[in-house]
Amino acid sequence: MAFALLLSSCFRSNSPADMVHVSNHNQIFDFETVDDLHKFLTYSEKRVPLISAHRGGPAADYPENAMETFQRIAYKTPAIIECDIAMSKDSVLILMHDETLQRTSTGKGAVNKHTLEELKALNLKDTDGKITNYKIPTLEETLRWGIGKVIFTLDVKRNVPYRLVVDAIRKTGAEAYSIIITYNADQASLVHNLAPELMISAPIRSADDLLRLSDRDVPDTRVVAFLGTSMVEKSVTDLLHQHGIMCILGTMGNLDKQARQSGDQRYAEFIDQGADIISTNRPIQAGKALSYYIKKRKLSSPYIN
Repeated sequence: MAFALLLSSCFRSNSPADMVHVSNHNQIFDFETVDDLHKFLTYSEKRVPLISAHRGGPAADYPENAMETFQRIAYKTPAIIECDIAMSKDSVLILMHDETLQRTSTGKGAVNKHTLEELKALNLKDTDGKITNYKIPTLEETLRWGIGKVIFTLDVKRNVPYRLVVDAIRKTGAEAYSIIITYNADQASLVHNLAPELMISAPIRSADDLLRLSDRDVPDTRVVAFLGTSMVEKSVTDLLHQHGIMCILGTMGNLDKQARQSGDQRYAEFIDQGADIISTNRPIQAGKALSYYIKKRKLSSPYIN
């Protein structure tokens, strides 16, 4: 469905050539079952490193947590899309990072004080605060669109029950394209008990962090490790790789600044240092650097078209 609607003059003008249409085609990832996702996210020396677009990869004209923004990134590189889940007053799961509306939309006040109908009447703002034609998507709309195109890491915000997120993933058949973000071993255990088939992102910066997950019966085969926003000791990533666990490095912030200043080859250096997935605010630049890295090393995956 085209989103290039003629709205009032207060909206940023997008020419038809600049607009991204949300497409239901163009398969990029080929997972027939959730087991395929498990295999794809199991570390090996031949694994294909990926970028993760933080909040979906927002830019001028493209708001964070918008399906059109996700589509723009998916057109350019195989990607993981990190997005944020909030809940409306009438208990519908939507994409929104903040607890309030004004920074990223034309609305005001708390997100959870508005019904879905009220939220759908709003327009999203881009990174410059300019109003776009794009709307707040529901989680179900997003998951249905993303099957075959991207992998999602789903950041579940405060007061949103994990159970509802799991229900949405299962309802849309997105198990093979979804990873749920957790922030400690107890949350990881809760999600695993709710949905033992799903992949989980869990913070791991030491052997003790890995042991805490094991003590709570969270299997290595369901975990990707979030290393944080600074690189850990190589011994930690080596240990995780020995367990078959792939590692996400968050470069948003200082590490993205390093790459901007010293050159985008810095992202490939992070991969050589032990990262497998780069979670970044610069997904297009990082994606180009990793594409060169992949071609140079002749890496490939049967799950990427």
